[in-house]
Amino acid sequence: MTTSTSDAPEDLIRAEAAALGFDLCRFTDIDEAWPAAERLDAFVDAGRHGEMAWMAETLERRRHPRAMWDGARSAIVLGVNYGPRHDPLAVLGQPDRGAISVYAQGDDYHEVIKARLKALARWMVARLGGELKVFVDTAPLLEKPLAARAGLGWQGKHTNLVSREYGSWLFLGSILTTLELAPDPLETAGCGTCQACLDVCPTNAFPAPYQLDARRCISYLTIELKGAIPAEFRPALGNRIYGCDDCLAVCPWNKFAQAGREQKLAAREALTAPSLADLARLDDAAFRALFSKNPVKRIGRDRFVRNVLYAIGNSGDPALAAEAERLLDDPSPLVRGAAVWALSRLMDGGRFTALRASRSSAEADPDVAREWAA
Repeated sequence: MTTSTSDAPEDLIRAEAAALGFDLCRFTDIDEAWPAAERLDAFVDAGRHGEMAWMAETLERRRHPRAMWDGARSAIVLGVNYGPRHDPLAVLGQPDRGAISVYAQGDDYHEVIKARLKALARWMVARLGGELKVFVDTAPLLEKPLAARAGLGWQGKHTNLVSREYGSWLFLGSILTTLELAPDPLETAGCGTCQACLDVCPTNAFPAPYQLDARRCISYLTIELKGAIPAEFRPALGNRIYGCDDCLAVCPWNKFAQAGREQKLAAREALTAPSLADLARLDDAAFRALFSKNPVKRIGRDRFVRNVLYAIGNSGDPALAAEAERLLDDPSPLVRGAAVWALSRLMDGGRFTALRASRSSAEADPDVAREWAA
């Protein structure tokens, strides 16, 4: 435990949060209007949430932090830096390797952050009293707008949080409490005329500054979308097999970013630039072992191998065709369909036509049959 030179509850909480490994700790009141609700309404009304039906189902609870818990009076928003030690975009130049988003290269941040939040919560109740609830991205609480209101940073034109101290690389956790805590000042937005994050997007997922269409976002397509990724977006995926860091990585504020210091969140060597050929050979047991305690595990082996096959199709490497051809017999129709698309990109026309003639008539799944016919 770290002691504070002040008896103010905010200073005491900040000192304890630092001792627990949080890099930022800020406060905000939650009595005022919540402009983020209007933006969320427009996002859902336009259908830009795609298949994330839970966003519409929990819309009322997302409208304001008090809608989550009417007894709450203040919010504590905490940040943990996960800045990468390497250029996150360098792997995009290695087409035989897979690009996994920086946040998913180490242990699952939900578990790491939640454990710290619970420890801070226990300390707060014992020292300061009051009631509280903790949140780490798994409840209907708009954490990025809340973090902006607490002064951790501002929401950039890509809708993500930008920090003057840590750039793009902050994991967030929140505590709602019945305590009346003095709010921190807002951070002045620093985007100016820059729109590097909008320009770099491979799928044009930003209809306008500060707006996102998740249906076009590679993170949504590779993580949230359960079926086949629409053909129009597959070439733009490149070798991105889980998430996308492009709009985060190009932000000029990253010049102030620092490498993360939490070892549990550090990138595992096996996940920084994994071989697509190796990943294509994963069965369910091997997938679970490779991604033990890791966020990628959430999407399951079939969806992950789907992504790997699209990357193989984009690799331009005919040597990888053998990996895709082997997966034509995979039990999962999702995998088989992605294998067909990969082969259509890697094989010359005559060879693919012959393969289609020998295989397509035996395909029982209509979605896979459509891939053969495309």
